[in-house]
Amino acid sequence: MNSQIETGLQTRLQKSVAAPLSLAFILLIVYASLYPFTDWRDQDISPLTFLTAPWPQYLVGFDVSVNVVGYVPLGFLLTLVFMRRGHAGWAVLGAVAGGAALSLCMETLQSYLPSRIPSNVDLALNILGTLAGACLVWTLEKLGVVNTWRRFRVRWFATDARGALALLMLWPVALLFPAPVPMGLGQVLERLEMALAEAMDGTPFIDWLPLRDIELQPLVPGAELVCVALGALIPCLLGYGVIRSAWRRALFCVVMLAAGMGVSALSAALSYGPEHAWAWLDAPVRVGLVLAGLLALVMLPLPRRGAAAFALLALSVQLALLNQAPASAYFAQTLQTWEQGRFIRFHGLAQWLGWLWPYAALLYLLARLSGRADALDAAEP
Repeated sequence: MNSQIETGLQTRLQKSVAAPLSLAFILLIVYASLYPFTDWRDQDISPLTFLTAPWPQYLVGFDVSVNVVGYVPLGFLLTLVFMRRGHAGWAVLGAVAGGAALSLCMETLQSYLPSRIPSNVDLALNILGTLAGACLVWTLEKLGVVNTWRRFRVRWFATDARGALALLMLWPVALLFPAPVPMGLGQVLERLEMALAEAMDGTPFIDWLPLRDIELQPLVPGAELVCVALGALIPCLLGYGVIRSAWRRALFCVVMLAAGMGVSALSAALSYGPEHAWAWLDAPVRVGLVLAGLLALVMLPLPRRGAAAFALLALSVQLALLNQAPASAYFAQTLQTWEQGRFIRFHGLAQWLGWLWPYAALLYLLARLSGRADALDAAEP
């Protein structure tokens, strides 16, 4: 009885990871719906004209599936948020209303983008996808799966694990976008410099940009090895920061390393073809992955705060190394395939996660290592 009371108390204390994930997914939908954010103009038509437009005679199966599947996670996450806040009775209705409002806003704003075409079909399909995700949660709730997850989370993770869990769930998606170095997320310096130079071109502020004395140099194999090892180790250390048991940490580490390798192979297959799925796994990468596994094993006994400190250090070193190297011409060509070719619909979902995930993790770890983290650690058994 006491264990059941303690489990129920910890469940109430835990904050739902669905809330930050739903916010992240909304931002990604906004980006994907309004990309490329250029040539905004009033086209002298009502932005709601698309609502009464006739439906097209032909529908492309891929477009239909993307519009439905793209909103399923949103409906899933919003329903979980409503249920966790005690509104289980109308959680499905609230989630569908939220998804419909978001889709209506996106389609309306597309009326001001000549490169995008608002569609009542897309709106209907987006609502259908939101409804499908909401109904999936409702079904899982009736089957007891949601409560099983809650009990699993209580046993495995600390009560303040929401931020870490959100980052860990987004990590495989971030890896889906091609990285210049396997497991190497956050290489943005060169692109940021180019974007700033383009934005300030022809203005007096162009002289404010700092100029490098030498060009960025490609990573040597040893530096690439270190980046791979740190990139694979960082999510393991994030998990260590919210998992107390050593054997659970070990199992978690195996799962994360396997997920990282699997998603990296999927990214290579999408970019270069299925026959090249494992082409990225060269000698430095293999050694780096083995080194990451050994370091994760050695660090199993670390206290939660110590794991967060080492994760912060690993992130800082990896970002410093990655941003001292340029993207290769071959890699730049791969990015064009994603950004302008057949992967345009997945562009917003993965690219910004790949760029920003390490910096979001940095902010989270700094918060974990603040004075507030001490109070949280002391409050837990």
